[in-house]
Amino acid sequence: MDTRKNVILILASVGTFVEALDIAIINLTIPSIQEQFHIGAETVQWLQTLYVLFFGGFLIIGGKLSDQIGRKKMFLLGALIFMLTSLGAGVSQRFEVLAVFRALQGLGAALVMPSALSIVTHTFRGEQERNHAIGIFSSFAAIGSGSGLSVGGIISTYLSWHWVFLINVPVLFITLILSCYYLPADEKNETSQKTDAVSGILMVLGLLSLTYGTHELVHIKEQPFFVIGSLAAALILLIMVFYRLRSVAQPLIDLKLFRHRSLVISNAAFFMLGAFFIGFLFLISLMLQKDMGYSAASAGLMLVPFSIISALTAKFILPYISKRLSSSRMGIFGWLFMLTGGLLLLTSVYTGHPLTVVLLGAACISGVGMTFCFTALSVMGIQDAEPSNYGVASSLTSTSYFLGAGIGLSFMTLMSQVFPSEFAVGSLNLIILIGYAVLALGMLLYFILRSLQGKRREIAVS
Repeated sequence: MDTRKNVILILASVGTFVEALDIAIINLTIPSIQEQFHIGAETVQWLQTLYVLFFGGFLIIGGKLSDQIGRKKMFLLGALIFMLTSLGAGVSQRFEVLAVFRALQGLGAALVMPSALSIVTHTFRGEQERNHAIGIFSSFAAIGSGSGLSVGGIISTYLSWHWVFLINVPVLFITLILSCYYLPADEKNETSQKTDAVSGILMVLGLLSLTYGTHELVHIKEQPFFVIGSLAAALILLIMVFYRLRSVAQPLIDLKLFRHRSLVISNAAFFMLGAFFIGFLFLISLMLQKDMGYSAASAGLMLVPFSIISALTAKFILPYISKRLSSSRMGIFGWLFMLTGGLLLLTSVYTGHPLTVVLLGAACISGVGMTFCFTALSVMGIQDAEPSNYGVASSLTSTSYFLGAGIGLSFMTLMSQVFPSEFAVGSLNLIILIGYAVLALGMLLYFILRSLQGKRREIAVS
């Protein structure tokens, strides 16, 4: 790879690193935010839910605009929105204002992620070169997610929770300046057709209604109208999205994309990955602080090695494994680490939370498993799509990830309220995580078996 290509890859990767970092970074700041605004865990959780739902809900629009208007334009616009909303969140003095800026952060992230990946896939054209570049790009997202906990804990203790947002501003400012110069100009032949924004907005509203209804199911006796109404509204809105995609001339998502089994399985596994990993980030912060009595800084420092492990895995082990395993097999490899980590965390609940077992479980998940899973599923999601649909295909997988994150976190909160535990993190929470891993492994094994059957048929016919 030449120097200019390397710079382009780094700039695109920095954009996705910051956005992934912001998913995790807030978790260890939750106690200090609760203390300042005098709110409960079920309220502060909306800071995470709003971010991932706006991120996931608008990703399809971001991917479509990236394909139609231009990759560079959307990357710069998204990064600018993310920088300004990070500044707004960092100086917020009311929880409602913070929540609004947090949601708008997700919107900015939704514009950056697909355009950044599209920039990478169009810059690196050879199959091996492209897969290697996507691997590096995806590993930055995994490293950002893994390092967010440690960075958030240290910042919130020695500075304040405001700085977990303000730290984005200088990083993105420098990225914007360099991107203006180094990113390749958008091709003149890129279409300027209208994007089906109505479908995207209906989808976001439907997902928000579904998440709210899931989150508030525990209060259905007290508020039956709002809970049932939100679930019914979600169903109606999502049905409207489906029929609109089938009927409009230029749909937000071409439903023909779902002919590719690799894309369907990748999206389903990404849904489980979002539910698993975002749930893990939320639970590990509670476990270390509430159940084990560590400060945010101590918890953050204990998780620093896993950020390093993730980076080393991405640098030295991931390229070796990716050359020898297909994306689906590498996904299974990563999910086995996630499953092992979940089992270790569950074991720790029954053995008095020994620190070694807890940290070993966290290492399997955030240090190794996430790096392989995110990279493998990202490659798998676009491997059979046409180049003109890379933006939409990549945003579909990311949408599935964040949809899983939002709904999975709300479901876990619901289960915690229905079946309370003596610990902040009960065994039921971890059993749910393990269930996500088992489902993902089952889907990937199914894909491999169907692929092998298809190859045998081709050989028999020939």
